[in-house]
Amino acid sequence: MKRSSTRFFPVREEHQGAARSWIDHGERTPMKPRPAASVVLIRDAPIGTEVYLSYRRGDSPLGVVAFPGGSVEEQDDDPITWFGPTPAQWAAALATEDHHVARRFVVAAIRELFEETGVLLAGPDASSLVEGTKHPEWMKAREAIAAGDKTFAEILAKRGLGLRTDLIKPLSAWLSPDFAHRRFDTRYFAAAQPVNQEPTLLESKGVWGEWRWSAEEVRQRHTTALGDHIGQPNTKGRTLEELTVPAVELILEKIGSSRGCIAYLSHKRPMKVYSPRLVEVDGEPQVEVECSTATEGSEQRGR
Repeated sequence: MKRSSTRFFPVREEHQGAARSWIDHGERTPMKPRPAASVVLIRDAPIGTEVYLSYRRGDSPLGVVAFPGGSVEEQDDDPITWFGPTPAQWAAALATEDHHVARRFVVAAIRELFEETGVLLAGPDASSLVEGTKHPEWMKAREAIAAGDKTFAEILAKRGLGLRTDLIKPLSAWLSPDFAHRRFDTRYFAAAQPVNQEPTLLESKGVWGEWRWSAEEVRQRHTTALGDHIGQPNTKGRTLEELTVPAVELILEKIGSSRGCIAYLSHKRPMKVYSPRLVEVDGEPQVEVECSTATEGSEQRGR
C-alpha cells in the first residue's frame, strides 16, 4: 500500500521575491535545470546515526546548510578508471535512460564529496580504498580541483586510483521549483564514512562543517539551535527549514528514523523524482511536496 502525504515548506527568504513574482504575474516558462549531485555522508555513533552537514556560501540551490555537493561539470566526462556498477546499471538506478548522464552524476557526486570534505571514494582496485586523506598533498589536490587547475581525473590517474562507485547508494532526485532563477536537477546519494578517512573543510572556502545527530536535528527543527551554533549572519535566528531545502530535511527524517547506517544504506528504495510546486497558503508562498511517509528501517532509539 502506497503511503504518502503532502508537506508544505516555507520559501527561503532570499527566494521570496521570485516566488511572489511568479504568483502575482502568472506562471511562465521555467529555467532549464542544471544537473547536480549531492552525497549524504553518514556514520553510526553511540547516540544514533550521524550525518555530515556543512555551511554553503552565497545563494546555493542546495541550501544554506546542506550535504556536500555541487554542479555536474564538463570534466565529469573525462576518462576515468571505474569500479562497481556500470554506467548502464547506474542509469536504471537513477531514473534516466542515458548512461552518459548517469555517469556524470556519479562522477560529480564522488568529486564534490572529495573536494568539499576530503573523503575520497576511490582505490587502486575494486576491493581497496584510499586511507588517510588528511596529508597536505591531498588538500593541495582538493584546492587544485576547486581552482580548476587540475581535473579530478588527473588527480586520480596520477595516483593510480579508480572510482569505487559501489560505495555510494542512490537516494532520490529533486527538481528545483519552477519559479527559481537558478534551477537544478539534483541526484542525492548516500555513503558511509570510510574507515581512516575523516571529513575536513576545504581551506580556501570552508566555513563550517560537522557531524550532526540526524534525529536530534529533526527534533529541534523548529528551534534556531543549529543556525545559532553555526553563527553566520544568514544562519543566526533561523530554523532548520529556513536553512535547508526540503530534500535535506526529509532525508534527515528518514535517517533519524532508521536503525543505523547499514539499515539505511541497504534499504531498497525506488528512485523517486520530486518536483516541488509553488502554492499560496494563507497569503504566503510555500513549496508543496508529495512525499512518502514510510520509514526506511525500524525506528532508531537515541541512547
